[in-house]
Amino acid sequence: MVDVVARDVRFHVQRISPPEGAPADRPVVVFLHGLILDNLSSFYYTLAGPVAGTGAETIMYDLRGHGRSQRPPAGYTVDDAVDDLAALLAELGVDQPVFLVGNSFGGVVALRYALRRPRDVAGLVVIEAHTVGDGAGDWTEQMSNTLTVTALGLAHDGLADQLHELGDRKLARAARLAGELLNGTTLIDDVAATPPLHGPELAAIRCPVLAVYGVHSDLAAAGRQLAGLLPDCTLHMVPDQAHTVLREATPLVRTLVLDWLVRHSAAS
Repeated sequence: MVDVVARDVRFHVQRISPPEGAPADRPVVVFLHGLILDNLSSFYYTLAGPVAGTGAETIMYDLRGHGRSQRPPAGYTVDDAVDDLAALLAELGVDQPVFLVGNSFGGVVALRYALRRPRDVAGLVVIEAHTVGDGAGDWTEQMSNTLTVTALGLAHDGLADQLHELGDRKLARAARLAGELLNGTTLIDDVAATPPLHGPELAAIRCPVLAVYGVHSDLAAAGRQLAGLLPDCTLHMVPDQAHTVLREATPLVRTLVLDWLVRHSAAS
C-alpha cells in the first residue's frame, strides 16, 4: 500500500505481487474501478488476488477523488483519467505493455487508453463499459441527470448524518464522500461532456478484448455493438444479471477473466 503523486494528485495504490518464483517478464494487470461509490476494493476482494496467483503483477488504485486518493476540484474527464493512468504507471516504473481491467467507467478509461496509447496496452477486459455505440449519448445524459439529483439529495437531505445516527458508520462515510465528490468537484459536468466512442475509433483498437455484460443491463446493447466493432473481441453476456455483474456474479466473472488473461498473457 503506497501513495503515489502523479500530475500533482496523490493516488492511493495497492499492488499484489505474484508468488515467489514467477518469471521476471510476468504480465502486469491494472484494475480501473467505476464512479462515485466505487474504489479499488471492488477488485481487491474479487479479481486481483486470483490474478496475482496466476503469476501476474497486479496494480489497483483509487481514481482521483475516490477512495483514499486526493480529491481535487477539477479534472474528472475520461481524458484526465487516461492522463492520470499514464503518469501513475510512469511513477511506478512500469515500462511494459499492460493488461487493463475496467469496470463501468473504468472500462471506458481502458478503451480510451488503448486508443491513445496502443503500444502500451497488451489487452483489455471491459465490464459493463458505457458511452459506447449507438445510444451512448442518451445514456450519458441520463447518468448526468441521475448524478445531479443524487448530488442535490446528498446536499440537502443530510443522508450521511442520518446514517451516522442510525449507527451505520460505513454507509455514512460512503454517503459523505459521495456528497463531497458530487457537490465539490466538476465530476458531473465532466461526465456529461464525455463523448461516445463510435465505430471508426473502436475499429482502431487492435489488442485482444474481453467484454463482459449482464443480459438484463441497460448497457447490453452497447456490449453487443462493442463486440461487433472491435477487431478482436470476445463477448460474454452473463445470464440473469444487470449492471452490477462484477458484484453479483463474481465467481463467473473471475473464471472468465482468469481464463482469458492466462491465455492472452502467454501469447503476448
